[in-house]
Amino acid sequence: MEKDEKDWIASCARNDDVTTDSEVHDALVDYNRLYTYSDYMKWDDDDKWRELIDGVLYLMATPTNIHQNISVNLLTQIANFLKGKSCKVYHPPFEVRLNTKVTDNTVVLPDLVVICDESKFSNRGCTGAPDMVVEILSPSTARYDKITKFNKYLESGVREYWIVDSENKSLAVNILDDGKYITHAYTENDMVKVHVLEGCTIDLAEVFEE
Repeated sequence: MEKDEKDWIASCARNDDVTTDSEVHDALVDYNRLYTYSDYMKWDDDDKWRELIDGVLYLMATPTNIHQNISVNLLTQIANFLKGKSCKVYHPPFEVRLNTKVTDNTVVLPDLVVICDESKFSNRGCTGAPDMVVEILSPSTARYDKITKFNKYLESGVREYWIVDSENKSLAVNILDDGKYITHAYTENDMVKVHVLEGCTIDLAEVFEE
């Protein structure tokens, strides 16, 4: 692959006009190999955000203002609830390494994560499945979050996976139950219980407030 083509692919991967799963896959730096966390660590010297899913490399698009507003609004509600409690909430760049027991070839940067097991903390993030993960959809990541990451979080044992749809102001809450996700749908005016945090309820009107 020529350098100009590689640069164009990388540019597409950071552009919110990327709308399909195949186009996200076209953002691969090298079509001919898989990567490990050791490779990932070598890319620390630039400002690009990357994820690995089973060794496949993805370049992450820059979040929009709407995406950022939703993230901050949701983070604020969860963080306020967790004051003085052992569970912690984090936002990117916060590394979550999911495959370390087999091959260390998966690292993701979720929009928000909640972790209650202190043994999973590392200097750079979390090793193992968080208790809760939140992803906020954008045109460039919708199918990636709803299919690729959905399956990976399920396989890894993430107990609660929230998918926030900023365009439609809706939420899908996926609760792990006997090896599969049970999905509950909510709209912008609903109050939503966080299953992994007893007593925590999120006001979606505040989450989607601009």
